[in-house]
Amino acid sequence: MNNKTMKALTFKRYGKSPDIGFADVPRPTLKPDEMLVQVHAASVNPVDNMIVSGIFKPVLHFELPATLGSDLAGVVTEVGSGVTRFKVGDAIFANIFDRGTGAIAEFAVVPERLAALKPANLDFVQAASIPMVGLTSWQALKERANLRAGQKVFIPAGSGGIGTFAIQLAKHLGAKVGTTTSTGNVEMVRSLGADEVVDYKRQEFENVLRGYDAVLGTVRGDVIEKSLGILKTRGRIVSLVGPLDAAFARARRLNFFLTFVFGLMSRKIMRLAKKRDVSYSFLFARPDGAQLGEIARLIEAERIRPVIDKVLPFAQAKDALDYLAQGHAKGKVVIKM
Repeated sequence: MNNKTMKALTFKRYGKSPDIGFADVPRPTLKPDEMLVQVHAASVNPVDNMIVSGIFKPVLHFELPATLGSDLAGVVTEVGSGVTRFKVGDAIFANIFDRGTGAIAEFAVVPERLAALKPANLDFVQAASIPMVGLTSWQALKERANLRAGQKVFIPAGSGGIGTFAIQLAKHLGAKVGTTTSTGNVEMVRSLGADEVVDYKRQEFENVLRGYDAVLGTVRGDVIEKSLGILKTRGRIVSLVGPLDAAFARARRLNFFLTFVFGLMSRKIMRLAKKRDVSYSFLFARPDGAQLGEIARLIEAERIRPVIDKVLPFAQAKDALDYLAQGHAKGKVVIKM
């Protein structure tokens, strides 16, 4: 079986001309704790485009050419000798971020501990849209911000992939949600549960919103700094887009030099946060099958629904990344095999 090849979407180098395209790559061999999954659908995330740009080169380790993507849903076709929780034929979904392998391929290697059974009420396309945004929202809001009922959280770009999921999770946790979106998406984010919606074409959020306990940093640029002004004392900013900080470098056991560099990158925001008595931290979501299982139960209970903008066939996988890079997706962009 392992002498066969499979089609995968790969990139050959970092930077301006990464040479993204289809390649025939060897079908992977399994370690005892791994499963081979036939991918039925994969979704793309902003981090996929960031990886290709080279911004995370010191942090994430790929052997080039590398297969893109980390979100997938599919069917287990082979299990390693140590796998006990899944069997051949199981429909699963998973995020395999930071494993050095990719999801936009005919088959993917998924360690058992990163997988969960696909929610029964979702098809493969819907299920593939969930893992990265689900885990990121869960880890940012529940673990890092410790968001509780009655608190207020600001989730900018509410109509995006992260935004659409995070708003619903925050509402499930009993929080009040503020968000920004453009005029055309105001009704959509309200339907997901957003309480205070700022149309960024008409108003600046920092002039409108006040008294927030937490901010989820989802937008690059000056949004993070501006959001300091809407936080209560001892409020928290959890950023998904940087700047990277020294705590992140230490958590990943990066060398002294990188720890120093990331400390410099976040020095300004840290200083501004300290002045206002709020905290700043950068979050890289970690794959986690047990958390995905909990998210699946919320979806099956219809507390959270997937929001999908576009579904493209495997042949147009590169177009999915290009479309996502434009920054106008309403919900998630999924590739169907």
